[in-house]
Amino acid sequence: MCLAVPGKIISINDENSVFRNGKVSFSGVIKEVNLAYVPEAKVDDYVVVHVGFALSILSEEQAQKNLEYWQYIQNFKEKPSVNSDFYK
Repeated sequence: MCLAVPGKIISINDENSVFRNGKVSFSGVIKEVNLAYVPEAKVDDYVVVHVGFALSILSEEQAQKNLEYWQYIQNFKEKPSVNSDFYK
């Protein structure tokens, strides 16, 4: 199973609308991402990325919540806790 990951657009190359791309930050890791599926995306927007393609735009609130889930998963992999408040 593959998962889509949220990231923040830090720059956009608009030279070709079909192959529109940009740089997206994933917690400081910068990757080149195809933005063709989200033509309305702009710098500072959060996008959900899967296999190098931005699939949708997220609000900042949605992105932060999603990133909290990713952090929880990372922490759980390191040291599981039965008393976690994740589901509250």
